[in-house]
Amino acid sequence: MKRPWIAFFSQTGSEIVDISKSLKRWPDVIVTNERPTRLRTINSEILEQDLLVTTPNKPTEKELLEIIEYYDNPIITLHGWLRIMPPNICNEYKIYNGHPGLITDFPELKGKDPQIRAFEGIKEGKYEYAGAVLHRVVAGVDEGRVLLEERFNTFGVELDQLFRILRDRSLYMWCKFLKEVL
Repeated sequence: MKRPWIAFFSQTGSEIVDISKSLKRWPDVIVTNERPTRLRTINSEILEQDLLVTTPNKPTEKELLEIIEYYDNPIITLHGWLRIMPPNICNEYKIYNGHPGLITDFPELKGKDPQIRAFEGIKEGKYEYAGAVLHRVVAGVDEGRVLLEERFNTFGVELDQLFRILRDRSLYMWCKFLKEVL
């Protein structure tokens, strides 16, 4: 019997689509929060799956639990979920996040939009390499134990290349991890 998988996103959900295609399996439910249309477009392939549940923009613990508690022992993954998971949920459930910043070596890249900060650091000669991590979610922002990391040399890399490489490395880690736990 397959383990339930709940995937959260706040942006487009494209990462979930790519992971699902690679795994040949969609999450049991995909959760997003309400956001103004001008801020994002949800990937149409998610809408076609009829798996999407929408929460208020800043869901309460109770609203999140109404979704999560429906599933027995789920794996919860965050893919650009721009909200902090409540501590009680972090403590009760196995939640994982992909982060496009090599926070194992550069803790200053924790938080939102690390790719931009990493690129600025690359241009300043501060970072000779960059990377992404997959970590357990705890109450602190990007503070959980890192399970997987991918790194690469940044010599001559431009911003669009950095975004693409980080995305590819993240997809690789997600697929490797999810094949083991689902």
